[in-house]
Amino acid sequence: MRDLAGEIEWAKASLIGPEEYVTAVAAARRDPPLDAAQIAAVYSEYEALKARGDGVTLLDFDDLLLHTAAAIENDAAVAEEFQDRYRCFVVDEYQDVTPLQQRVLSAWLGDRDDLTVVGDANQTIYSFTGASPRFLLDFSRRFPDAAVVRLERDYRSTPQVVSLANRVIAAARGRVAGSKLRLSGQREPGPVPSFHEHSDEPAEAATVAASIARLIASGTPPSEVAILYRVNAQSEVYEEALTQAGIAYQVRGGEGFFNRQEIKQALLALQRVSERDTDAALSDVVRAVLAPLGLTAQPPVGTRARERWEALTALAELVDDELAQRPALQLPGLLAELRRRAEARHPPVVQGVTLASLHAAKGLEWDAVFLVGLADGTLPISHALAHGPNSEPVEEERRLLYVGITRARVHLALSWALSRSPGGRQSRKPSRFLNGIAPQTRADPVPGTSRRNRGAAARCRICNNELNTSAAVMLRRCETCAADVDEELLLQLKSWRLSTAKEQNVPAYVVFTDNTLIAIAELLPTDDAALIAIPGIGARKLEQYGSDVLQLVRGRT
Repeated sequence: MRDLAGEIEWAKASLIGPEEYVTAVAAARRDPPLDAAQIAAVYSEYEALKARGDGVTLLDFDDLLLHTAAAIENDAAVAEEFQDRYRCFVVDEYQDVTPLQQRVLSAWLGDRDDLTVVGDANQTIYSFTGASPRFLLDFSRRFPDAAVVRLERDYRSTPQVVSLANRVIAAARGRVAGSKLRLSGQREPGPVPSFHEHSDEPAEAATVAASIARLIASGTPPSEVAILYRVNAQSEVYEEALTQAGIAYQVRGGEGFFNRQEIKQALLALQRVSERDTDAALSDVVRAVLAPLGLTAQPPVGTRARERWEALTALAELVDDELAQRPALQLPGLLAELRRRAEARHPPVVQGVTLASLHAAKGLEWDAVFLVGLADGTLPISHALAHGPNSEPVEEERRLLYVGITRARVHLALSWALSRSPGGRQSRKPSRFLNGIAPQTRADPVPGTSRRNRGAAARCRICNNELNTSAAVMLRRCETCAADVDEELLLQLKSWRLSTAKEQNVPAYVVFTDNTLIAIAELLPTDDAALIAIPGIGARKLEQYGSDVLQLVRGRT
């Protein structure tokens, strides 16, 4: 239903009526969620139902714009009133204007040319809604006397971030690429963007969480950090990694993984099945339950149906990961584990790290940005590649990466995983948009996160096994290994943290996370060198809190 509504919205925004829909979809090489003729029939019936026959006509948002344009175009008195009321017009984000919005603007403007538009064709990423950059690109043809001001100075990002953005978009093809806008960074120089390749998605997420913990420890506010991905279903592994690291987060432009409607429905369905006896393999049971909810062998056509499918696929793969680690797991135990994960997730907080899709991040900026999941088939996404390697849908994916890069002010990290799960076949390749840009070997990895770099891996101080989660790296031991914790000191540290957070009017985790306090209570550092060696404690936090913490530790030793 949502995909049908979205398709009708696209048609109306593109000034396409029901009778023109089938031809227009074919010409646009658009993938409709259903047979085009079926959608045209539904579209026609939808328009007919709004005229109720009792003298009342229902209007949707697009109708308001259509009727506004028609009134100005067809009634001289209305046109005079509208056009006399406003003399000058300014339109921002002009590359995202739809044909319907342009029609309203043209009618309102009339024969005048007091119009200023601002836009960047390289940031056209909403074509699925009907947006088109052609109005921006054709502006000088329509208004040949218009002054063109090229806004090439970038005051947001460091020259290093701007340089990477320029390199990515320089390889663009098609008409949009003809704009040839090349930015020039105006800020002080900063760190060079880093590239990281990982063996699997959990390792990638753990690395990102550990890097964020270090940024926070060195003084970067959590609200100035973002993790950006291509599709919302990618958030789950990062929600889990941040939760393990004790870092609060908020999901922007979407819901947390376990709060999504399809995931709630899936868990309820699994709960009902758990009340019946079955001899089938647990993985088969889960997929059988998820199939009626939208889990199919191939991804469906249609944006919203595909998003639902991606979320259900992520849940099924999460189950596979649990079974790989615990082969004897039964459905009640699986449900308990899924509930534990759901309950452990932080609620959205303003001070938390932002998780967002690249589309939801448009117009925003952060001091530090982590662009994750940059593998071919994800960015560019597979259904864009189906149109051909040089197609406009693939070029729009390139522009998405460009938008993501330009969200970063100072710190920028780009990463991808060679496989989905630990031990899986490492068949993925980095995004084609990074060809010739990302180094052949990955940047310095975070210890303990890459199975391919075992020589640099952090190891448990108790059993000497490799540490594979950010929480374990912080504690310097496996989470399952027993350790001596000074419980009294831990209580004192938490009490001190609470009072300090209240004084500074910040959440407690901004002072220190729970895992950092546990590490202090286990390792009992007695000087600055020992304290700063604990992950999560950087130079700034040592200066802010070091003397207080060491005083508490010395009082117990």
